[in-house]
Amino acid sequence: MEVTALNSLVKESVEQAVSKQCAAGVDVINDGEQSRVAYAIYIKDRLSGFEDKPSAPSTFEDDFPEYSERMAREGRTIVSSDISLPACVGSVAYAERVPLQRDLDNLQEALTGASPCEAFMTAASPGLIAHFCKNEYYASEEEYLDALAEAMKVEYDAINRAGLVLQVDCPDLTMSGWERLGYSHDDLNRKRELHVAALNHALRDIPADQLRMHLCWGNYEGPHHLDTPFEEIIEFAFRAKPAALSFEAANPRHGHEWTLFEKLGLPEGKLLIPGVLDSTTNFIEHPELVRQRIVRYAKLVGRENVMAGTDCGFAHFATTDPKVDPAIAWAKLEAMAEGARLASEELW
Repeated sequence: MEVTALNSLVKESVEQAVSKQCAAGVDVINDGEQSRVAYAIYIKDRLSGFEDKPSAPSTFEDDFPEYSERMAREGRTIVSSDISLPACVGSVAYAERVPLQRDLDNLQEALTGASPCEAFMTAASPGLIAHFCKNEYYASEEEYLDALAEAMKVEYDAINRAGLVLQVDCPDLTMSGWERLGYSHDDLNRKRELHVAALNHALRDIPADQLRMHLCWGNYEGPHHLDTPFEEIIEFAFRAKPAALSFEAANPRHGHEWTLFEKLGLPEGKLLIPGVLDSTTNFIEHPELVRQRIVRYAKLVGRENVMAGTDCGFAHFATTDPKVDPAIAWAKLEAMAEGARLASEELW
C-alpha cells in the first residue's frame, strides 16, 4: 500500500476511534494507537540505532504445555509470529519526528467538534523498550536506559506541549515469570529501580498531573499463575512521577487485589485508574458490576481519586485479529460508561 494511502486510512481510523469512544459515553479518550503496528516496537521507526531481528513467537507458561501448544497452533501467541522484535545495534536518538507529529495532528483534528473531558496519548516507557528490544550496543543496561530516556523525552515533551495527557506504558515493571530466567527477587527489584529512575528522568519537565502510567501483566488470555503480585510492584509505581496509575483490576488473576488499598492507602497527589473491563474476553460486563468495582476503590481511597478504565487495550498487533470482537469492545465501553454514571450517582 502506498504511504499516502496508508496515512489517509490511519487518519480516518483515528477519527472513527474518537467518534466511537464519545458515542459510547467515554469522556477520557485517545487515538486508539491506530498508527502503530504494536504498542512498544513502533519506536523502531522513530529512533535511530535499531534493527529488526528474527524472533520466535512467545507462547504461554511452560507449566501447561498442552495448552501452550494448542494456542500456538491456533496462532494465539503472546507475540505475533509475523512481528520482528528490533534490537539496539547503534547509538539511540530520536531521529524521525514526522510519524509523531502526524499522530498528534490526527488526534487533534479528530477532537474537533468532540467534547471529551480529556484526551491522552500513549508512549512506550524507556524500560518497556529495553524489555522488548535487546541491547546489543551499549556497555550496560544503565547506559541503554539512559539513552532511551533522553531519546523518548522528545516524544513525551511533544505530547505534553500538544495539550494532551501522556500515558507511559510500563508493563516492564511487572517482569512476571522472570524468576525462571534466573533472576532473584532482589535482581528484579534493582531492575525496577533502574527503570523507574530512567522514566522519571525522561519525564522531568512534565507536571505529574499531566501524566499517567499503565501497568499490566501481559494482555493475553492465559493462566497468568506466574504474575508478580501487585503488592510487590506498587511501591515502584508510586515512586514514578505520573500522578495517575492505570492497572489491571478486572481479570480473574488480579481482581482480588483491591484489598491492597485497605492497608496501603494512596499517596498524596496520586490517582487510581483500575481496570473495570477485562480486555481479553468477549464477556460484556454488566454496568452494575462496573459500578461495584468503581465504588469499592472510591470508598478506600476517596471518590475524587478514582477513574474507571480498561485492564489494557483490546488488541495487541495490527497484523493479527483482535481477541475481542470490535463490536463487543464498543459494547463493553458503553457498559463502563453506564457503570461509571451509576457509581457517580451513588458517590455524589
